[in-house]
Amino acid sequence: MDIFTNGDLGVDGNTSHETGQERLEGTKSQGYNHSDPLDMFIGIELLLRFKPLFLPLYSLVVVVAGVGNSFLLACILSDKKLHNATNFFISNLAAGDLLMCLTCVPLTVSYAFDSRGWAFGRVLCHLVPLLQCATVFVSVLSLTAIAVDRYVVVAHPVRRRISVWSCGAVSLGVWLLSLALAAPQSLYTRYMDLRPNGIDLVVCEEFWPHTGNLRLLYSCFTLIASYMIPLLSVSISYCAITVSLKRYSVPGEPSNSQQRWSQRRRKTFSLLVASVLAFALCWLPLQVLTLMLDLDPDFHIIGKRYINVLQVCCHLVAMSSACYNPFIYASLHSKVRMHLKGYLCPCRHRQREMVERVSSRS
Repeated sequence: MDIFTNGDLGVDGNTSHETGQERLEGTKSQGYNHSDPLDMFIGIELLLRFKPLFLPLYSLVVVVAGVGNSFLLACILSDKKLHNATNFFISNLAAGDLLMCLTCVPLTVSYAFDSRGWAFGRVLCHLVPLLQCATVFVSVLSLTAIAVDRYVVVAHPVRRRISVWSCGAVSLGVWLLSLALAAPQSLYTRYMDLRPNGIDLVVCEEFWPHTGNLRLLYSCFTLIASYMIPLLSVSISYCAITVSLKRYSVPGEPSNSQQRWSQRRRKTFSLLVASVLAFALCWLPLQVLTLMLDLDPDFHIIGKRYINVLQVCCHLVAMSSACYNPFIYASLHSKVRMHLKGYLCPCRHRQREMVERVSSRS
């Protein structure tokens, strides 16, 4: 897990398991105080100084993302009028964010600030990196699915919408593909308990093969996939809709599809673009920092003392991406705002429903 810096462990991202363990165990012969792991780590002491700042911020992210995405899922599932393909993919996006903020964030933060290292066992050591990386690909593929669905709806309004079962199949495929793409990170994660060797430390870190540049290639692939896929999908969808509408329109006479597109364009693509930009901007610092560490294993660009703090800062910004989609969706969707008012002011909401029923009967 990259949040606990490899630089402090004296190993880089391309170090093998055996070499990493030799270096870790070799600290016994260097005169370190084994009862105090802070003596082994250059940057952890600086990081612990900021613990009173980071813990409340992480707690805020977990609470806001947890409540926001739970509310968004509840709105979509409870209102049959919101049961369509776009909202189904948005709920898939919210489910991934909810899973990440409730499982990955607390365990990763605990690992970053606990001087004894990983405290959750071997299974979670492999599972947490897998889920954290998989949720990134779930977000990317869900945003891509939303862009494709928007193109089909606007450019081909007569075509039959994708069914609920088909949406479920697409979502299942998104999760399976995301888990497959995230598997290398979990595969090369090693759980090493150094307590039998006299060091009160349990390490859960990535140790990639020393031969080749697999770690660097995977970092480049993740960086490109995280940005090129959603940004290209939105751009291509927008251009395809524009071309399709111009092709089937009469010059000087706006068609029904053009009118429909002009009405929905701002709301629909504002939601999609805002979600893509929020995701891309939040994950950019962590992806760039990870790539820099892979390119600079000897820490010439960034000193070891500051790696931990920078990684936690970038990780916090990346995790905050789970907070924004509920606000973006609520600000652009009147039905979600109506549900929100109903949850916050149930009495007024019931009165309004009664008035609407009476007026509809009359």
